Amino acid sequence: MSMTRMPATLDRRLALEMAQITERAAVAAARLRGRGDEQAADLAAMERAFRELSRMPISGTVVIGEGDEGEVEHFYVGETMGAGGEQVDVAVDALEGSTLCAKNMEGSISVLALAEPGSLLKVPPAYMEKLAIGPGYPEGIVSLTQSPQDNIAALAEAKGVAPTEITALILDRPRHAPLVEAVRKAGAAIKLISDGDVAGVIHTTNPAESGIDIYLGLGGAAEGVLAAAALRCIGGQMQGRLVLDTERKREQAKRLGIRDASKIYRLEDMVRGDCLVAATGVTDGALLTGVRFSREVIFTDTVVMRAATGTVRRIAAEHRDFAKFA
Repeated sequence: MSMTRMPATLDRRLALEMAQITERAAVAAARLRGRGDEQAADLAAMERAFRELSRMPISGTVVIGEGDEGEVEHFYVGETMGAGGEQVDVAVDALEGSTLCAKNMEGSISVLALAEPGSLLKVPPAYMEKLAIGPGYPEGIVSLTQSPQDNIAALAEAKGVAPTEITALILDRPRHAPLVEAVRKAGAAIKLISDGDVAGVIHTTNPAESGIDIYLGLGGAAEGVLAAAALRCIGGQMQGRLVLDTERKREQAKRLGIRDASKIYRLEDMVRGDCLVAATGVTDGALLTGVRFSREVIFTDTVVMRAATGTVRRIAAEHRDFAKFA
């Protein structure tokens, strides 16, 4: 099924600068791979991304970041970024999968999205129930209003295979025990991941390589919006429903303009206009190869996407100017 593309509004030349930002953040984090210190790796990536974004020719406002003002030093929601230029919303996760990086496990990335002002869903620091599949399927064949068994069966039928040929990606968390049981009862296989659900959602767009057909489960709401930005570029379907299980979260949601706590957000509700997304591998994964170091060259693997055109570019870069990464 083809996607209807929106008019191009963002300057496509920003994409290369975005790639340079995620490359440098990824390299900063990669220097701490396998050291067992999540906080140090996260901070290294965050500080580098902040430094580079501050120089970027944009007038940006952080919509998806690291927390609220006063809680974090960099990338708090509402912070203004850039050296002046095109007005954009900023969504950033300088190190998505910090645990994966600290343990040198596959799947950690640095990811950045720029979008038209006001086009990204603003979410409180809460969980989001998520459901995602890749492109090529009739609209609405899966839904958060359906059971996991019904979604597996519908996807299998649309794909022309038995449910036993479907693989679901789920975060390995105790809270997902009933979900895991339901998916297995439906006959589908499961791949469990410890972290990294932005990359996890993106995996559904290329099941031939990733082996993943559907993403299910609870994860961070901010990561859900970032993942939706990527799907907006590549194609696919995604739904999200916020889990506002405390009074504080409900109040935070109200301040962001969210009135219906049970609303199911579709892809186009989470990202409404044109957007650009860049992601660079920190550790190896099905989506991207991790940073490689040699005595004379640093190797990075980056993907850059644009919603207006549906363009996806891979950038396998060799960096010889080590001063840029100092």
